[in-house]
Amino acid sequence: MPSSTPPAPGGPGEARPGHLRNLPKRTYRFRILGMGLAALPLVVVLAGQQASWPYWAWAAFACLAWPHLAYVRAVRHRDPKRAELQNFVFDSLLAGSYVAVLHFNVLPSVLLMTMATADKVNSGIRGLWLRSLPAMALGLVGAGLFTGFRFEPETTMPVVLACLPIMVIHALAVSLSSYRLVRQVQRQNLQLEALNRTDALTGLDSRDHWQAQAGHMLHRRHAKRQAATLMLVDVDRFKTVNDRHGHAVGDDVLRAIAERLQRACQPAGHAGRLGGDEFAVALPVDAGAAAAIAETLRHEVESLRLPAMPDLRLSISIGLAAAGDRDLDLRQWLETADRALYDAKRAGRNRVALLARAEDLPA
Repeated sequence: MPSSTPPAPGGPGEARPGHLRNLPKRTYRFRILGMGLAALPLVVVLAGQQASWPYWAWAAFACLAWPHLAYVRAVRHRDPKRAELQNFVFDSLLAGSYVAVLHFNVLPSVLLMTMATADKVNSGIRGLWLRSLPAMALGLVGAGLFTGFRFEPETTMPVVLACLPIMVIHALAVSLSSYRLVRQVQRQNLQLEALNRTDALTGLDSRDHWQAQAGHMLHRRHAKRQAATLMLVDVDRFKTVNDRHGHAVGDDVLRAIAERLQRACQPAGHAGRLGGDEFAVALPVDAGAAAAIAETLRHEVESLRLPAMPDLRLSISIGLAAAGDRDLDLRQWLETADRALYDAKRAGRNRVALLARAEDLPA
């Protein structure tokens, strides 16, 4: 019997633990819908057969009582996931039994077996539909022994009409559930993409995302001769800040400097955190404009006062490198800027050093 199981979040074969924990509750309303709709063709066929009371009792159990019994059994079981999987198998046994009870009436028989199998696939539990096939066969054979395997395959128009609601509503219900799931996955993917693009502490670009953006800028420099300058920023004596004042204050320092970096690189630059207390900014300007931006940034950090630590004095060292013809990839450009940063550190920190062209470097 079909239970209209909602699709699993991970897709077929990839049901996730959270989905399995909620499986009894998620399946309950769909089983009620599927079993209730399946009652329509069953009633029409059984009425046409002038079936005796055992047939009607079995139909009432399967369509009216079983969905609620399955739910109660699963939620009260010490292992609800395992109990619900057993319920799925019993659903298939019911579907198989009704093929014989319906005397192999073609349309409802095929419909019930197909939907019962499809529900197992939609559950996302690997191999469940295969494990359910023996139960379906057992139900068919067991009921067939009871009915004498009577074979009346003709489907009348009233039976066809009785099958339409389950075909239409079942399909729409599963489609709606799938649509909601797709929208949920899309939202989660967007959130994950945003997390991958952003450094959690500072809100700047993550290392990988920044490298991708800087690489695009370097490509435009070579392809269209657009100016591009790289700025490496290092917080002076940051380890001392952490050691003396704690990592919480250190995080406040990084966030405050990151805010100023973000403003400095607007509107077309890209600021990212490479790691620790080192930042990088790719600017679509020439070396002179980048030097002016760097000096402004250095003065802002020098005058920065943290509310939680007003006596703390901060400074940064900045290395600048305008992209040159020899900077064929981002690594070479970074190495040039790193040399400039080293010059700024060696000259006493709290200053800006510039290597305007990669060609200035010694061969």
